Amino acid sequence: MARLVDVIESMIKEMLDENNGSATISRSVLAERANCVPSQVTYVLSTRFSTGNGYIVESRRGGGGQITISRVQPMSADDYLTAMIAEVGDNLSQQEAKILLANAVQVGAMKSREATALMAALSDRSLAKVDTDIRAVVRADIFKNALCGLMLQ
Repeated sequence: MARLVDVIESMIKEMLDENNGSATISRSVLAERANCVPSQVTYVLSTRFSTGNGYIVESRRGGGGQITISRVQPMSADDYLTAMIAEVGDNLSQQEAKILLANAVQVGAMKSREATALMAALSDRSLAKVDTDIRAVVRADIFKNALCGLMLQ
């Protein structure tokens, strides 16, 4: 059974495909269709449809929470990786890293083998000896440095 966030992501991507890469949706209507609360739609938008993932999300106040989502025009692999570095910030969870790497492979900014190797290095198992209080910070630093290394190729 698919997780709710995956279902919502799939619904949004389907709307984008049907509308040439741009769609205006109502957060409440989408939440109703997915049988969830609007905050879950907001979560999916912020984690799966960010600039680093190749999307621009514009919120409009009022009008039932209208949101316009657009796919960013294709960019070079280095530009995409640079956007990912900017997106990460000071900490990164294992799940966030997995999503970012999957998206990088999907858009062709990284090979699957590179993403798999990087994910292994970023996993909780690899960072088991790092104190859990700083693990996300260490993971973010490793992630950003690895992406910089990929850009030097």
